[in-house]
Amino acid sequence: MILSAIPLENFIKMDNNSLPYYAHESSYVDEGAEIGEGTKIWHFSHIMSGAKIGKNCSLGQNVNVGSRAVIGNGVKIQNNVSVYDDVIIEDDVFCGPSCVFTNVINPRAFVERKHEYKKTVVKKGASIGANATIVCGVTIGEYAFIGAGSVVTKDVPPYALAYGNPAQVRGMVNENGETE
Repeated sequence: MILSAIPLENFIKMDNNSLPYYAHESSYVDEGAEIGEGTKIWHFSHIMSGAKIGKNCSLGQNVNVGSRAVIGNGVKIQNNVSVYDDVIIEDDVFCGPSCVFTNVINPRAFVERKHEYKKTVVKKGASIGANATIVCGVTIGEYAFIGAGSVVTKDVPPYALAYGNPAQVRGMVNENGETE
């Protein structure tokens, strides 16, 4: 599931002889992950086989990227974030520390629901604040700004400032994240 906004040529297959990206020695990058040139992967992170990460990204400490996750170019993912299967993050997105993505709407430990994963899309330039929860199946619009600690349960329009539990649109922001 690759968006047309993220061309395949932005991804480089992992090559153990000469890596075009930096991965801290404590991180794990599984064979088959595709990581763009100039990307930095910091301490204790895990990039699973099949994951696609664009160019010039920064993945902080303890970041996990699932095998069917797609991350565009110039994305900054802060510490303690898991980008699960079927989460698509477009270019220039900011994911604050410990923000949470989900991929099953009604999880149970004893019920296998991998075939029910819901796609979540974070559009170009959006920002997600620290400790925000993004419930699966939503789209966060271009340059939208999600406040810290918010719980996003429905789509957020482009350029919207949304916060609260549940998150509600409470204003608009420009491409620099300033309220208008």
